[in-house]
Amino acid sequence: MADIHDERATIGWYRTAIASETLQGLNTRSDLKGLLQSGGYLALVCCTGAVSLWSAFTGYWYLTPFLLLLHGTCSTFNINGVHELCHNTVFKSKRLNGFFVRVFGFIGWNDWEWFNASHANHHRYTLHPPRDGEVVLPIVWLSRKGFWQTALWSPLGPYHVVRAAVLKARGCFEDEWTRSIFPEDKPEAIRRLKAWNRFVLIGHAIIVAGSIAAAVITGRWAWLLVPHVVSFSGTYGGWLFYFCNNTQHVGLTDNIPDFRLCCRSMKLPWIVSFLYWHMQYHTEHHMYAAVPCYNLRKLRKCLAHDLPEFKGVIGTWQEIAMILERQKSEPDYQYIHPLPETAQPVLIGNREAEIAAGAVAADPGANCDELNAQAVVDSAARHPA
Repeated sequence: MADIHDERATIGWYRTAIASETLQGLNTRSDLKGLLQSGGYLALVCCTGAVSLWSAFTGYWYLTPFLLLLHGTCSTFNINGVHELCHNTVFKSKRLNGFFVRVFGFIGWNDWEWFNASHANHHRYTLHPPRDGEVVLPIVWLSRKGFWQTALWSPLGPYHVVRAAVLKARGCFEDEWTRSIFPEDKPEAIRRLKAWNRFVLIGHAIIVAGSIAAAVITGRWAWLLVPHVVSFSGTYGGWLFYFCNNTQHVGLTDNIPDFRLCCRSMKLPWIVSFLYWHMQYHTEHHMYAAVPCYNLRKLRKCLAHDLPEFKGVIGTWQEIAMILERQKSEPDYQYIHPLPETAQPVLIGNREAEIAAGAVAADPGANCDELNAQAVVDSAARHPA
C-alpha cells in the first residue's frame, strides 16, 4: 500500500478561480454563527428527545413512537456536526470547536479521533485510492433493503456501535483502512483513540446503568427509554439522513483531479440544510474546505457558473438510480457530470503524474487534525512559516 502519511504526495486539484479578498471573507469564522448552528442543532436534538421522554413518562405512549422517529430523524445528522467541527471552521474559538466536537462525538458515538485521521486524507486525495479509504468507488450497498434497514429502526444498531467502540478501545482494528491511518509506529495517536472510546463506553454505561436502577427503584419502566433516547438515537429514524448523506460521491468519477466530477451538490429546503450542516454544497466544500459551513451558500453563488447543474433531492436520486442501474451491467461505468457552457474544461489528469512528490501545496482547509495539540506541533514542524 502507498505511504498515506507522506504529505509530499499531493494532487493538483482544479479549483474555480475566486478573488482572494472574496475568499478571505468567506473563510471568516464566527463564534455567533457557530453557536447558532451548533447550539441550535443541539437544542433541537435535546427538545425532540425531551418530548419523547415526556410522552412516555406522562402516559401518552401512543405518541412515543412518532416522537422517537422525529428525534431519530434529527439525531442521525450528528455525524455531520462532528464532520464540520473536525474541520475546525465552525467557530473562531478553537476551544468552542473542541467542546462541541466532543459533545456531539459522545452523544452520537462518532469517534472524532478516528474521523480526524481519516477525513484529512479524504480531502487531500478524494476518490484516489488507496490514500482515500473513507470513500471507495463503486458504492454497491445502496438499495431499497439498505434504506429500510436504517429508515425506521435498526434493531442491531446499538450492538454495532458498542462493538465498534469496544474494539477501538482495545486497539483492535479489523479493517485495513483503520490500520493504515493508525499504524503501530504512531503510538500516541492510538493512545488517544483508545482513550476516547473508553470514555464514551464508560459514559454510556453509566447512563444505561443509572436508567435501569431508576426504573427498578421507582417502578417506572419509562426510565428504560432514556438510553434509547440519549445513547442510541442514531440507530433509528435515519430515512432523511440516508437521502442526504449518500449522495455525495456515489456513481461519480474516481482518480480525477476535478472536484466537479468526483463530488455532488444538490438543493435542499432550509430546515434540512440546517440539519445536514449545509453539506448539500458538497462540491463547494471540497473545493474550498476552509470555508465554514454557514458560508457555503454564498460560496456556491460565486462558483455556480463553473459547476454542474444544481438538482433537487428527487432529481439527484433519479440520477443516482440511473447510474446504479447501469453499473449492474457495466460495473466499471462512472458518471461524468455535464458542465454548463460557462464552465472551464474538465481537468482530467494522469493519476501517476498528479500524485507526485511536491506537486502542489496541500490545501490547509483539508487539515482536520487541528484539535489535537500534538498534531498542530507536528504540522508546524513539517511546514515551517
